[in-house]
Amino acid sequence: GMRAVSGYSIPTSYGNSYRYALMGYTTLTEGAMAPLEARHTHEEFRHTPLQDGLVLTLFDGDWEVMRAIANGDVKRAAGLIAWRLNAVKGYGVKLTNPLGAEMWSWGKNVECIRKPIPTFDLSPAEFITGMIEANEMLGLPHSIHLHCNNLGKPGNYTCTIGTMGLVPDLNEKRQTAYLTHVQFHSYGGSGWNDFCSKSEPVANMVNRRPQVTIDMGQVMFGRTTTMTADGPMEFNLYRLHQDKWSNHDVEMETASGVIPVMYRRKNLVNSIMWAIGLELALLVENQWQCLLTTDNPNGAPFVKYPEIIGLLMSKEYREKEFATVHKSTEKRTCLSALDRELGFEEIAVMTRAGQARALGLDQFGKGHLGVGADADIAVYPIRPDRIDPSKQYAEIIRGFAQTKFTMKGGILVSRDDVILADDLNRTFWCSPKVPAAYDMSHDPELVSVFEKYYTVRMENYPVDEKYYIKRSMKIETETKL
Repeated sequence: GMRAVSGYSIPTSYGNSYRYALMGYTTLTEGAMAPLEARHTHEEFRHTPLQDGLVLTLFDGDWEVMRAIANGDVKRAAGLIAWRLNAVKGYGVKLTNPLGAEMWSWGKNVECIRKPIPTFDLSPAEFITGMIEANEMLGLPHSIHLHCNNLGKPGNYTCTIGTMGLVPDLNEKRQTAYLTHVQFHSYGGSGWNDFCSKSEPVANMVNRRPQVTIDMGQVMFGRTTTMTADGPMEFNLYRLHQDKWSNHDVEMETASGVIPVMYRRKNLVNSIMWAIGLELALLVENQWQCLLTTDNPNGAPFVKYPEIIGLLMSKEYREKEFATVHKSTEKRTCLSALDRELGFEEIAVMTRAGQARALGLDQFGKGHLGVGADADIAVYPIRPDRIDPSKQYAEIIRGFAQTKFTMKGGILVSRDDVILADDLNRTFWCSPKVPAAYDMSHDPELVSVFEKYYTVRMENYPVDEKYYIKRSMKIETETKL
């Protein structure tokens, strides 16, 4: 039966599940899991009954992987990634502010992707390049998932473009790097006084590089909570807002932070942020390369998706909203000059098919309606042939806010506002098949790291598949080691 739920920007796990189902979503990706705390993540997925789940695993401050790449041993790095994904039942590789967590241990941050960090004599650029190579060696369904350095800093767009420049084209089926919440990485200016949008050069770079896929990270006005594995950035945000703040360092793996935040229409910086996300979606020519997200809940809770869809489909709605934001926004953004209006097919790509292809889930029946696909179907109360989204945006928003029917695997999950099913969740995770020489389960160096530095024993570190993973969907990948 249904459970009681609560919360808005961070609902309970059942609240998340029911709201996503009513909006027509049947597969969820956890964007950043600290490997040491994997059990908690999998417990939350166990209690997300109406969606399949997969977990991107943080490697941005992993000492052993950093050491291997610093020594030029990418194959060892790949072996370590394979061992850890297998241990924590992760799906893919997430890098949040690469090497930033290590610098945060010293109260500092990474400033330039070319500048090596002292402890490992390794630069973020070298680390990202090595991780891309290791990821492709392992044959993982998803590319590396990258939260670039310098998030939220004026002028950071140069770092973002430089990072895209590092990405080779190594995969025919999907992108070689996925850059997430790029809105937060498309800022110009030398400080907050001359802060402005640089979505155009960023989108131009995406248009020139088919091996890169991005998502929006759209900001919407109102109250939400930011949570990230980018510890130093959260501390800077706290100094800006002077509100509650929590930071956390995860042993030898990563860092994190949480603070509440309020995005205001009459705040110039917030208004520019709101415009940048929309600009990216409208300036990237190929919709498969720019997907719709709010970096939930950092830019806005996911319940704002229908409003974002409305904004992308209707220039009239954008103009109406633009009239309510800070009046200097127009001089510092290009949104008001963009006439493009997206169609239903492009929205289907940005919210479903694009994600499935980017994550490599299209080969497991997600994101398409071909033979053998999962019967995951959302039926919205909208007749595309009888509606003009550019004028009837209010009906578009209302329509996408709640499906008429949501089906998962052919089972009716919800009708109108009533949840009808329970306990349908599965977890996808990857177990790369590595040769014995790169099997790290008895690697002397890794064993000694656990004995010397970790608070858990190596044999207690892996997540027990039988106990923690609901309907385990193990994906064994062929490797090139």
